[in-house]
Amino acid sequence: MSTSETRPGTSRPPSAPLTGRRIRAALVGTGAIGRGSHLPALAKLAEEGETEVVAAVDIDATAVEEFCRATGIPHAYTDLEQMLREQRPDLVSICTPPTLHRDQTTAALRAGAWVWCEKPPVPTLADYDAVEAEEGKDGGPYASIVFQHRFGSGSKHVRRLLTEKAMGRPLVAHCQTTWYRDTAYYAVPWRGRWATEGGGPAMGHGIHQMDLLLDLLGPWSEVRAMAGRLVHDVETEDVSTALVRFENGALATIVNSVLSPDEVSRIRIDCERATVELTHLYGHGNENWRITPAPDVSGDEVAAWQDFGADVPSSHLEQLRELVASMRAGERPRSSGADGRTSLELIAALYKSAFTDVTVRAGEIGPGDPFYTAMHGNAPGWAPAPVVAEEVSA
Repeated sequence: MSTSETRPGTSRPPSAPLTGRRIRAALVGTGAIGRGSHLPALAKLAEEGETEVVAAVDIDATAVEEFCRATGIPHAYTDLEQMLREQRPDLVSICTPPTLHRDQTTAALRAGAWVWCEKPPVPTLADYDAVEAEEGKDGGPYASIVFQHRFGSGSKHVRRLLTEKAMGRPLVAHCQTTWYRDTAYYAVPWRGRWATEGGGPAMGHGIHQMDLLLDLLGPWSEVRAMAGRLVHDVETEDVSTALVRFENGALATIVNSVLSPDEVSRIRIDCERATVELTHLYGHGNENWRITPAPDVSGDEVAAWQDFGADVPSSHLEQLRELVASMRAGERPRSSGADGRTSLELIAALYKSAFTDVTVRAGEIGPGDPFYTAMHGNAPGWAPAPVVAEEVSA
């Protein structure tokens, strides 16, 4: 059903103009990511007169009431729909587990609110397409995914150099998210399970670096991958590797691991006239980028390439600034729609290739493909074991 059709209980209320006033924001989920990343970004923009946080939602009544008291948020709710009806927020910040993202994002969009949703966006491509179908057609509301590594001065500068081909064509790339998670980490029942975590390190850890790689290099065309469970007793993988061909001809390797004591996040792109490299862990500033020119490049060109300007680190705040600007302009924000889908499609293709031993091409996973509705694709050895009801003794 198209978003232009009217359905009982789902039609959008008229939106108040977003010019000349603060954007009314609501926070859904008051755990670590909401408390530590989303709320500080919203609070900083509130100091600048851009936003105001009018409500918070959590299933734990005591927790959300204490959260609101501690942060000065005026309204606490345990019911998202009630909050949407009573507070009519312009922006809903979703900080809950990914299995809840589809329904919560859809509810907010139907209420006329824009959405800023934590990664992973949703567990499957089918879920993502269902959310996108609920977005407004002209001027919003839209749902943007938190991919904060795209934002900041470093990625902006390098993206411009690559777009302009200042360093020549990109040829070879490497994308690395090699982190370490011990057995205690996976003792938490929801971790390492398809139904609750959505995937292994490719989905829950490496998605940020893969998204940044795609943002820098553009569309990919095919992928060939392998995955394994080398250490942890989980449903998902604990390590994966992939070879990716991009539409511009560049070839890339991608490694996602939670088995690596020397933790690092890295992107390296070798162009015709220079190598650009980002090395960090959970976020980057100008100092984390390095550009190494080929021997014949002039000093003036090198100086221009290496001038990143004022240091603006990657952060939730920088993405939120751009999202608020898009809201006020009535424009689709970056990291939404097709632009927000690209890394999720690559992950689905990585899993399909790894679990079925085939090369997967961009655009081939759609309705009717088992990997469209489940990241494990019901592949033998990877799909969750069927639940067997225990016999009850007489």
